[in-house]
Amino acid sequence: MSSATTTSTAAPLTSRNLGLAILALAMGGVGIGVTEFTMMGLLKEVEQGLNISTPEAGHLISAYALGVVVGAPLLAAVGARLPRKSLALGLMVFFTVANLSSFVAPDYGTMLVSRFAAGLPHGAFFGVAAVIAASLVPPTRRGWAISMVMAGLSISNVVGVPFATWLGQTYGWRLLFVLVGLIGLLTLALVWRFVPFQEAHPDASIRRELGALKRLQVWLAILIGVVGFGGFFATYTYIAHTMTVVAGIPSSLIPVVVALYGLGMVAGNIVGGRIADKSVMGTLYKVLPAIAAALVIYAVAVHWPWSALLMVFVVGASGSMLIPALQTRLLDASPDAPSLASSLNHAALNVANALGAFLGGLVIAWGWGYVAPALVGAVLAVLGFGVAVLSGLLERRQPLAG
Repeated sequence: MSSATTTSTAAPLTSRNLGLAILALAMGGVGIGVTEFTMMGLLKEVEQGLNISTPEAGHLISAYALGVVVGAPLLAAVGARLPRKSLALGLMVFFTVANLSSFVAPDYGTMLVSRFAAGLPHGAFFGVAAVIAASLVPPTRRGWAISMVMAGLSISNVVGVPFATWLGQTYGWRLLFVLVGLIGLLTLALVWRFVPFQEAHPDASIRRELGALKRLQVWLAILIGVVGFGGFFATYTYIAHTMTVVAGIPSSLIPVVVALYGLGMVAGNIVGGRIADKSVMGTLYKVLPAIAAALVIYAVAVHWPWSALLMVFVVGASGSMLIPALQTRLLDASPDAPSLASSLNHAALNVANALGAFLGGLVIAWGWGYVAPALVGAVLAVLGFGVAVLSGLLERRQPLAG
């Protein structure tokens, strides 16, 4: 059996202890989600606080995303020889300190560096957390375990991000980073207490982890995430403008819109984990066309307030159903380098974030309107489906290494 699915050498976990271990790992996802997404809602306050322009404030978000893309493979490879629990703890310490440094950053340049630093452990933490969760359950429940860890990111959009936005608007935007630091400290305590210790793989090394990058199926899985999930971000990035300008929903209800999107993500994540346990590739084949269909329907339904709100939930659900299957696919494609392969999923999603936002902004700039990003997203989902089909056809010729 591969290292990606080998269970702990300790005694089997009880249902209660398994739940607490996964909760501990998911709490890290809550903190990551709050620091990543709340900045979007506090850009005006950040601009005023640092005396910078809107594009410069946007660069703070880009710096975080760049940190994720750089840090995911780098830190996962460097930490390959560490026991997984130790790596998770180290990454969360890094994350907590980096966010607290944003709280005290005196100027724009320092803030830019601190946001880049805060993004570095993002993907690597999710990667090792997914590997740990998958190792604590039988192979037939890996998708469920991974989806439960990823649920922290979804739940942060329902509860954490709205609360952090209110906190920042009411008492000062820098308090966002104090809140994230406290969540980081809570995560450290929970991981230390409830996640079982596992020895590092005896053959683990930086070279072994980087060997995952030589595999075509790993790159195809990454490409599915970049292209297929790009539509999710093309729509989400401009959702506030779409709801107010096209649907006619008051701006005061945008927090409700964001919460509905987050609830959809929670529901989709849970369902996606369960169907991924039945068939990873089957999930990709079904979910990517479903995303395309949901985005096309959204483009029509968004002209009326109630149908717009319904489709916000549906789009959030359909997009997040993809994540557990992609995470599991990367583990399957590189069983001897699970931490790096798993972390690459989050690097791919952040590239998708940049791609979707860029293409959505492009069609808006061309004068096609705020509905156009959803249609761009539908095209991206279809292209992602094409990549998935190609990956499946190649697997028939050359099965994945077991």
